Amino acid sequence: MAAALGAERLRIVAGLIRVTGDWDLAEDCVQDAVERALVRWPRDGAPDNPAAWLTTTAHRRALDVLRRRRTEAATLARVAAMSASAASAGPGGTDPYGAAYRDDVLRLLFTCCHPALPPAGRVALTLRTVAGLSTREIARAFLVTEATMGQRLLRTRQRIAHAGIALRVPEPHRLAERTAGVLAVVYLVFNEGYSGTAGDGPRDELAGQAVWLAGELARLLPADDEVHGLRALLLLQHARRAARTDAAGDLVPMQEQDRSRWDRSLIAAGLAALRTARAGGRAPGPYRLQAEIAARHATAPTAGATDWAAVVALYDELSVLQPSPVVRLNRAVAVGFRDGPAAGLTALAEVGDLPGYHLLPAVRADLLRRAGRTAAALAAYDEARALVRTATERRFLDRRVRELGGDPTWREPAATVGVRPGGA
Repeated sequence: MAAALGAERLRIVAGLIRVTGDWDLAEDCVQDAVERALVRWPRDGAPDNPAAWLTTTAHRRALDVLRRRRTEAATLARVAAMSASAASAGPGGTDPYGAAYRDDVLRLLFTCCHPALPPAGRVALTLRTVAGLSTREIARAFLVTEATMGQRLLRTRQRIAHAGIALRVPEPHRLAERTAGVLAVVYLVFNEGYSGTAGDGPRDELAGQAVWLAGELARLLPADDEVHGLRALLLLQHARRAARTDAAGDLVPMQEQDRSRWDRSLIAAGLAALRTARAGGRAPGPYRLQAEIAARHATAPTAGATDWAAVVALYDELSVLQPSPVVRLNRAVAVGFRDGPAAGLTALAEVGDLPGYHLLPAVRADLLRRAGRTAAALAAYDEARALVRTATERRFLDRRVRELGGDPTWREPAATVGVRPGGA
């Protein structure tokens, strides 16, 4: 039953927002319908057409509220018409990814991710309205109070109203750039869950929401190669979640992970999505290139069997599309595994500045450790530990320091005077 409720929630919310223009009303009425279903269906049995039942119940609730508000007759008529349409649908309902569903949800997605909204607001609104997380759940994910997140959502919705942002799919000539913005929001949600930059390590439930959002986008925009590339990337990354931490909750680097714990069903789905992305025949975008890299890791039976030459070549392609220090940093890691730590350190010297980014000194420390340069590695680990933000990452760095015979008690490194460790 939970699956049926979840599948219908987004469709009904999107339709009600389109008709009423009231985001809070739409979410409240759908939540009310779901709560009634959870009470009635176990007692009376599920209806022949659960989708129609939920839609009609939500729309009737919306009508009641709107009538009490003395809303204009035209809006009342549109909501009533939607209710009548749902009630008259035959058993089993219509194709859940039919034209009406697709259009409503696309409108909602593009509105939540509109470039006129602040980035934090886009993420929060997408998680609340599209993914269906509660304000409390989103607040917990980003380590803020529920009141703070509620205010953030309120300000974002007010911005939509005050800026006159319409609930619509962009014009064809702007669709590609706006789609890129939607993909960026989904990728940001995943990275926040995968890396846990605002908390104590990875948060699988948040990463899982991003995987679900990427799947919805792939169904809604089936001809977009980069949408399938993003979905492939997230599936392949998420497949490693069980092996990324040990029994104590400490991080395990990919080279040391137990690959038998990787989720083979997610890997298969990710590789299938990647084949779909390739089938378009167009030059790969940044998400597809990252998915190609993730696929090389996912299909290697052991860490030593990784095709590092292919990974470096893919990073070379990615560097052309995204010439950023982070991409060059990841390439240096791959070079270090392909050609040895000395070559990795040479590539690392070409990365450039990444102020405040702990992974730069952490990668340098690892390459120095593997090169047998213990004293220099310990200094680099100290620099990384002064910048790290999460407790799980700090524990990992502490472990490396102990393995080298060093003292994991934090001390301020000479290279970062005045910098203190980040919060957990």
